[in-house]
Amino acid sequence: MSEARELPTRIVIAGDGPLGVLAAIALKRALPRTELIVLAIPPDPAAFAERVGTALPFTNRLHDQLGIAEADLVRKAGASHRLVTRYFGGGGPGQQGAAGYGAAIDPSMKTAFSREWGGGPRNAETAPPPRSLGEVLAAAGRFAPPSAEADSPLAELDYALRWNVPAYRALLVETAQGLGVRHERARITGTVPDGAGGIAALVMEGGGQLTADLYVDCGGSGAVLLSELPENSWIDWRAMFPARGLAIGAPSGPMLALEDRASWTALGWRWELAGRDGRQDFLAVPDGAGDEAIADALGSEPAAIVRFAPGRQEAAWVGNVIGLGSAVAELEPLGGIAQDLAHRQLALLLELLPGRTIDPAERGEFNRRAALMADRAADWLAAHYASPAPTARFPTLVLSPELFRTLDQFTRRGRLPFAEEAPMLTQEFGALLQAVGVPQGEGAMGAAGQGSGGAAARAFEARANAALQAAPPYGEWMTRLLSS
Repeated sequence: MSEARELPTRIVIAGDGPLGVLAAIALKRALPRTELIVLAIPPDPAAFAERVGTALPFTNRLHDQLGIAEADLVRKAGASHRLVTRYFGGGGPGQQGAAGYGAAIDPSMKTAFSREWGGGPRNAETAPPPRSLGEVLAAAGRFAPPSAEADSPLAELDYALRWNVPAYRALLVETAQGLGVRHERARITGTVPDGAGGIAALVMEGGGQLTADLYVDCGGSGAVLLSELPENSWIDWRAMFPARGLAIGAPSGPMLALEDRASWTALGWRWELAGRDGRQDFLAVPDGAGDEAIADALGSEPAAIVRFAPGRQEAAWVGNVIGLGSAVAELEPLGGIAQDLAHRQLALLLELLPGRTIDPAERGEFNRRAALMADRAADWLAAHYASPAPTARFPTLVLSPELFRTLDQFTRRGRLPFAEEAPMLTQEFGALLQAVGVPQGEGAMGAAGQGSGGAAARAFEARANAALQAAPPYGEWMTRLLSS
């Protein structure tokens, strides 16, 4: 009979931003007897988790797993809900579409009804009919989180959260302290190699050393720990993306909305992120963009421009050092994809949690799956630039083989292939491609469904009406929660 392996006695996390503190909570809950130390390091300007307060629906489930209640996020961190992102101009002037979440979206991936519902082909300058309950509810301004009842009209809804970043971090710090996580502010000045490709100790300011069984790098794009290792290797994604910077607008007034918006500009995508504590605008900026052009595309003078280089580490786990977030992958944060990727990496670490002695097979599997996660997240983001208007503006962008296959299947057959470790369901990816204006082909399944359009439309209308009746006005629901 095999013996239980020895658990780590101490884990050190470099970086005390939201991701570092969330990782400490996760690891402390998984290993309550292990000492967890979070080290403060100088903030990384390109760490989007410090500036962009949103992710995708996966994060809601991670929060639940870690005991971070959604009600606390609403009450203490200014959280609000997003049902869809509405895109403008990806298919050309006047084109628009919305992409939501969950499997119960995008009926046109199965039948032709959504292209016909409401009266035949539509002018490109008019909004297409809604393809999900989330889109219907967002347009009506009605929403409440679904109950646990299986027959609830809202049961199939999925959604993302936004939050106030400083308040979110403060809530996480409070939770971590309650679990007994230590927070140290001593600066890292160097590392001591362990002779096996990892780190034996961190050299701290003043000459002392800090040892651990496992080190987690949440230090941002500088990869404060991984960059010290000889096996550190970077894969360049700059041929896939035009953006080299993110222009950040000054926050405007509070905006309680169930949708965010992304608009194609002369420079790149401008993303409008609503929030109870203020709306924020972000603009992807290519090299060579002048100040006047940036201000014109953003709609205001930027409060900051953050530079970054798209790419990822070849291996996220080297020796006894594991990187998370922008320490191992840099992507513009459109739609919350950068945060989503970081949180999926953290969940993978919990799934393949090492003992005090690291198993190379576990490390290899983590690196395999983490690489797939990062590559698929990059494909999802690159799909935004594969629609007609971005392609005309940046015709030399390179598609990965997987994204090329996805676009080929979508434009010729109206379907999407499965992709392992993808951040989106195939239905969600299909809704995104439709929303940004990628032309969709008609496959055999769509042709076979030509005669069912009326019945499908009536069924969807009935579901939509039931959802509208079940969901209260969002502002009223939020007021009740905050006053309870």
